[in-house]
Amino acid sequence: MKKLSAPVLVAGLIAAAFAARAEDPPAPPASPFTGKVGLYSEYEYRGISQTSEKPALQLNLDYAHASGFYLGTFLSNIKWIKDTGRVLGEDTGNANIEWDLYGGYRWEFVKDWTLDVGYLRYEYVGSKAASPYFVKPDTDEVYAGVTYGPATLKYSYSFNNTFGVPQSKGSDYLELTVNQPLMDKLTFNGTLGHQRYKGHQGAPVDFDNGNFSYTVYKAGVTYDLGHNFNIGAYYKGTDADGQYWTYLGKDWSKNRLVAFATYAF
Repeated sequence: MKKLSAPVLVAGLIAAAFAARAEDPPAPPASPFTGKVGLYSEYEYRGISQTSEKPALQLNLDYAHASGFYLGTFLSNIKWIKDTGRVLGEDTGNANIEWDLYGGYRWEFVKDWTLDVGYLRYEYVGSKAASPYFVKPDTDEVYAGVTYGPATLKYSYSFNNTFGVPQSKGSDYLELTVNQPLMDKLTFNGTLGHQRYKGHQGAPVDFDNGNFSYTVYKAGVTYDLGHNFNIGAYYKGTDADGQYWTYLGKDWSKNRLVAFATYAF
C-alpha cells in the first residue's frame, strides 16, 4: 500500500474543508407561524361591504402543526354595525373591529385531495343587541372543505343567530374558489358562493329571513412582486336585493372593484 506524504495529506484536508464550505447549508425548517398584513380598498365579506365602502387594514396570524391541526386569528376595521345602529335609531355598540378566531384539522385523505374541517368565531368587539331588529352579531360557524388542485369547495353552517339577523340559526354558506396560476407570478382568483339565511322573525315584525339570501361571484388576479409582497384586484358582484342592504345611501351588496396590497411574513 502506497503511503501518502504529509504535504499531500494536508493538501487533501484543505481541499475537503473548502469543498464542505462550498456546499449549501441545510435549509432551516419552515416555521409553523405565518402572518399577513393587507390594505384593501374595501373590506367585503361574502359580497357584502363590512366597511361601508371605506378602506380596511387587516391582519392574519396562523399556526399550523405538522400533524394537520391549525389555529389562527383575523383582525379588521369595520363600519357596518355602527351604520346599522344609525339607521335603526338604536345603540348597536361601539364596534369598530372584527376579531375572528378559528381552528381546525387539515389532511390529505386521498392522494391530491385535502379535507379541512374546523370552527370559526366572528367576534365584533364592543357590539351589543339593539332591538328586535338587530341581535348581538357575534357568530359561530363550523365548516368543512375539500381541495383538489386549484379548486376548493367549502360549506359553512352557523349554529346561532347569524351576523345580527334575529332568528337566523342554521343559516349557511356554500362556496367554490379557484386559484389558478396563469403565468409566472400571476394568479387568477375566482369565487362563486351562496349565502342562505334561514328562519322567520315574528312580532313586532313578520319577516322571512330568506329575503337576505343571495349569490355572490368574484373574479380577479394577484401579482407576486417578490419579497413576500403581493398586489391584486377583483370584481365582485351579487344578486342580493339592494333594499335590504342599503344603509345611509350605500348599497353594501353593490357590484364593484376591490384592490389590495399584502405582505406575508
